[in-house]
Amino acid sequence: MKNILSISLSVLLAISTSIAVAQKQTPPEGGQPKNFTLPAKEEFKLPNGLEATMVPYGELPKVTINLVVQTGNVHEQANENGLADIAGHLMQEGTTSRSATQIAEEVARMGGSLDISIGANQTIIYADALSEYGPELVTLMAGLLQNPSFPESELERVKNDFKRQMNLARAQPGMQAQIRFTKALYGDHPYGRDLPSDKEIDGYTLEQVRNFYQNQFGAKRTNVYVAGRFDESAMKEAITSSLSGWREGPAREIQVAKPVTKSDMIVVDRPGAPQSTLVIGLPVVPPSHPDYMALRVTNSLLGGSFGSRITRNIREDKGYTYSPYSSISARYKVGDWYQQADVTTEHTGNSLKEIVYEIDRLRKEPPTEEELKGIQNYEAGLFVLRNSTPSGIISQLNFLDLHDLPETFLTNQVENIHAVTPQKVQEIAKTYMRPKEMTLVVVGDKKVIDKQLKKFQDDLKKMPAVQ
Repeated sequence: MKNILSISLSVLLAISTSIAVAQKQTPPEGGQPKNFTLPAKEEFKLPNGLEATMVPYGELPKVTINLVVQTGNVHEQANENGLADIAGHLMQEGTTSRSATQIAEEVARMGGSLDISIGANQTIIYADALSEYGPELVTLMAGLLQNPSFPESELERVKNDFKRQMNLARAQPGMQAQIRFTKALYGDHPYGRDLPSDKEIDGYTLEQVRNFYQNQFGAKRTNVYVAGRFDESAMKEAITSSLSGWREGPAREIQVAKPVTKSDMIVVDRPGAPQSTLVIGLPVVPPSHPDYMALRVTNSLLGGSFGSRITRNIREDKGYTYSPYSSISARYKVGDWYQQADVTTEHTGNSLKEIVYEIDRLRKEPPTEEELKGIQNYEAGLFVLRNSTPSGIISQLNFLDLHDLPETFLTNQVENIHAVTPQKVQEIAKTYMRPKEMTLVVVGDKKVIDKQLKKFQDDLKKMPAVQ
């Protein structure tokens, strides 16, 4: 019995030792990261200036179509705040030959969906349907783009819906902080405007809506993107026949903003608020700049991913907040970086202290190879996921066209992400993440946070410069 027990213990010890050794072994190196291969595509341009891109992609019998017009809030005059949104929403109410109900029924019959989005730089009609209806769908969308009826009977309802959306957005502390932040950076440029007020929205007439459409929409500003499974010949014919007759309209033109870098603190009083909303940041380079990809990796490491340094610090370690995040806003020819967080009121000052501490730490010391590798794998994986659907492919191609970027921005992206070194991350942090030049917006209970903010400002002034 003793011999058996002794043998058993020896075997168990040997197995345990083997397991321990196996657990300590370094996992094998991953394979060489593969760049993204852009699917084969056909591009053509109509005589009126409209550009089209068709990308056969995927196996599902569906097609996704986007009609993208380079017209948005940036094309509004100072007295037209929100007019692009009213025009876009009213476009959905039918054409000169179909009512909104008829359009909805037609799209449903095709097994699809259709909607319109209005952004700062673009207005997009986007839809999908079963593959066999692709040519029919693009023809229907072309009618909506070229011949909107702008029914006067729907104008008040559209304006009331838009007012409700704006009032809901305006009530959110995160939106309040973002509005003040972009105003501080972009001033009188449309990027810096407040949300439209009820008075502004109520004042718009049908004539103004129609004039905005007439002045800002046309073939020269429009791209058609098609991705998915479809008959390429039939689709090209449908695009050509349904959109060749549209007027050229205005040339593509977006007023380039001139963001301001300045040390500033803006406090929006929210008496009794249990949390403070923080936005801190400054202008950075646009996607066309050689440093942009390294800046994206640095952002992801610092605050732009769940495992980022700022998130681990103020969420995991300190418990000051639940969902902090940092982001790069890639605007036309310009950009900005910011860190945002909703933090408990009593820890407002400490949260800002830790955010700046993590920025300063990265400016002083490069990350380890291991930490950077994890972030690079995350960024590269995210990029691949973004390109895994027809709508994702369209989004990427639209990004290239909006920002005047070459295809290599996509095809070399994985390689460029993995080419960023720890020293480059530190260099990016030192060059672009300058705490003493950042604009800070705080939405919270001013009576409670005033002393905390004053101490933070005093400590920031004393922060030694990074050599």
